[in-house]
Amino acid sequence: MPEPTAIVLAAGEGTRMASSLPKVLHRIGGQPLIAHVLTTVRGAGIGPVAVVVGPKREDVAEAVRESAPKARIFVQKERRGTAHAVLAARDALTGGDLLVMFGDTPLVRPQTVTALLDALKDSAIVVLGFRPADPTGYGRLVMESGQLQAIREERDASPAEKKIDLCNAGLMAFSGQHARSLIERIKNNNTKKEFYLTDAIALARAENLSVAVREASEEEVMGINDKSQLAEAEAALQKRLRAAAMQSGANLVAPDTVFLSADTKLAKDVIVEPYVVFGPGVTVQQGATIRSFSHLEGAHVGAGASIGPYARLRPGTKLGEKVRIGNFVETKAAEFGKGAKANHLAYVGDSTVGKDANIGAGTITCNYDGFNKTKTIIGDGAFIGSNSSLVAPVKIDKGAYIASGSIITENVPADALGVARAKQQNKKGWAKNYRALKSKGKPKK
Repeated sequence: MPEPTAIVLAAGEGTRMASSLPKVLHRIGGQPLIAHVLTTVRGAGIGPVAVVVGPKREDVAEAVRESAPKARIFVQKERRGTAHAVLAARDALTGGDLLVMFGDTPLVRPQTVTALLDALKDSAIVVLGFRPADPTGYGRLVMESGQLQAIREERDASPAEKKIDLCNAGLMAFSGQHARSLIERIKNNNTKKEFYLTDAIALARAENLSVAVREASEEEVMGINDKSQLAEAEAALQKRLRAAAMQSGANLVAPDTVFLSADTKLAKDVIVEPYVVFGPGVTVQQGATIRSFSHLEGAHVGAGASIGPYARLRPGTKLGEKVRIGNFVETKAAEFGKGAKANHLAYVGDSTVGKDANIGAGTITCNYDGFNKTKTIIGDGAFIGSNSSLVAPVKIDKGAYIASGSIITENVPADALGVARAKQQNKKGWAKNYRALKSKGKPKK
């Protein structure tokens, strides 16, 4: 028996988004909408995946490959309805059960998909329905004796049918035995001359085949058609992600102020203070503290570390155990060993910082010359004095000490003092004479 296949329809133009970016590439939780859908498919245990994209949409195809490298890409050259879109991926129909999803419904859960496929044991088609607070504008699911008889669009619905509160969410599952024959027989006998996948219901009922319905919440099946709905979906996803993080043992002090990415990993006993943003690719290990107004992306934070407030961790940051990154410190492609610290007002980029090293206030690693980025290496226990500039490539060896205000352009040996600053001169009376000169001829107040 062939395994189930998922076909994700992602060829819509999304004109209501008022954007040059394709609708399915807009992001919530740090990921494109299409990536969330593909994650759901994967979570439901479906292996073969096909995605139907519009013509000249290599950007969408590339996003699909990033999220699901084995997915097959098909192009719907003309937009002639949902059934036409499914048949653009005709070669993906291998005889197994078929799930049809949409690239702009990112909140559907894997267990909902599994429930649809499980129901195919007794039905030729299973439709996902929901009960919105206001059904106006949605297609109604006309039921009789527990079977779906038809999906009636509102413009075609009778007054009695318009009172039905069970509506079509769009997702459909077809048994492998009937999928191809039902979809291929769909006609375009409508005013738009398009091929609608929902017409498969009438074809199935005409053959006395069973058509079942499974329900989900209105929030879960939310489709994204404009920026307002995108914001609503972001809020719904954030609520879901925060709840999952706290259930796993993280302590979000003010949950509504913390923004997570879909792939954020917070271990138990992590403390996250208010107004923290986690971009994609962040892992925080047990017992670490992320203080207020910090922004993390592409970073690994070790156990017991302390970050912020007002810290920025950029991609490639790797912090060991008990590292301290303080206020107004920025790191990028920097690795800190256990116990190292940069407590305030520093930039550390393209660097390796040894364990127990200290980065003083105002220190920067000068890692970019306008053409190339080079590396700074700071050894275990090294001390970098305040207001120092380390001009890469440079190595500060183990236990070395950099005098405050130095501009270091050469390697500093272990346990040595590196000093690179002009000699101080004190000119007696200069300030008094300068003030007298400047005030001469000025009118008195």
